[in-house]
Amino acid sequence: MTASLILPPEQSVNCAYFFDLDGTLAEIKPFPDQVVVPKAILQCLHQLATHNADALALISGRSMVELDALTTPFRFPLAGVHGAERRDINGQTHIVQLPEGIEREAGALLHAALVTLPGTTLETKGMAFALHYRQAPEHEAALITLAERITRRWPQLALQHGKCVVEIKPKGSNKGDAIAAFMQEAPFAGRIPVFFGDDLTDETGFAVVNRAGGISVKVGSGPTQATWRLDGVRDVWRWLEQINSSQQESKATNNRRGGYESFSRSI
Repeated sequence: MTASLILPPEQSVNCAYFFDLDGTLAEIKPFPDQVVVPKAILQCLHQLATHNADALALISGRSMVELDALTTPFRFPLAGVHGAERRDINGQTHIVQLPEGIEREAGALLHAALVTLPGTTLETKGMAFALHYRQAPEHEAALITLAERITRRWPQLALQHGKCVVEIKPKGSNKGDAIAAFMQEAPFAGRIPVFFGDDLTDETGFAVVNRAGGISVKVGSGPTQATWRLDGVRDVWRWLEQINSSQQESKATNNRRGGYESFSRSI
């Protein structure tokens, strides 16, 4: 049973941190291009990364281009499009390639179909597509049927449900595999994984983190595999501020003790 608490347990500096973006680090907006991560929160992420040997990555359904734009001026390791594209700590990219023509043909079919469904929005992500219906929930069933038709025609693609969105992505790509890949690499390897997410798309990430003995945190309501829960985005912000303050204090204490490690407080 998922625990509910003000803040997830405080961790030592031997953790690797992974964060979804929409609904986790930033409030969900009616349209994806309206989303903003506050500058103070970006600074918190940068500080947390600095305290933990840069073992911090963003794991999102957005493209890496979008993630970079939302987190400028910082440049974090990323997994975009639910793991279909990934950039490691050294800047090397790992991108799933679909057979030629699929993106163009599927995109044309989806565009033509959504024109007939007022209020829906097609978001193209290169090798993936997001069919948004937040402004037209009455079209949910039609979009699911459309996505199923696309994935039957091109078995290299898979359907992914989300909050007021149906996504079509490369088959086999998911956030859990992206986290697992990071955990095989420096500076993440050998650390305890901590993952915050809010949506169905984050459940594969929670599963991987749980198997590794890490800390999985569901943001918001709904059934989940996560072992901890926060009520909303602002609670994530408070957690970031508190963990940074605590780690800074711990570092200062260690320095005063001449390098002896101190124990972390339990929240």
